[in-house]
Amino acid sequence: MKIGELAQATGTPAETIRFYEKEGLLAEPKRTEGNYRIYGQEHLERLAFIRHCRFLDMALDEIRALLKFKQSPQENCAGVNDLLDAHIGHVAHRIRELRALEKQLKSLRDQCAIADAAGECGILKELSSEVLLPTFRRSARKHVHGTH
Repeated sequence: MKIGELAQATGTPAETIRFYEKEGLLAEPKRTEGNYRIYGQEHLERLAFIRHCRFLDMALDEIRALLKFKQSPQENCAGVNDLLDAHIGHVAHRIRELRALEKQLKSLRDQCAIADAAGECGILKELSSEVLLPTFRRSARKHVHGTH
């Protein structure tokens, strides 16, 4: 199948498929004489595996590690358990951070109980306050979407 067919079959944009190839997560496919990529069942299965991992918010390095285990079916899977345990820990940590963020946002929202002139908006005043900056600087460094 061509890249568009693989994209449609897996719900994955063609650009993402090319990215996974570039990252070494997906094997480079054979090419036709016209230089079109031709994918097989193994690409479909591997891409489905990668997509499932991404759906579980796993980082590319975690997926690489899992793929190594998949390629060595005789190897002990204790490392898979360790990886998943670590990922669960990351998720639990992010949940705590998101709850703290929700609390901060609700507190900020409470600064403007009644809609008034923007110049009098408690939210805008609070966001302009130097008091929040140290907290923001600490948390902003951690916020890289899709990583741990």
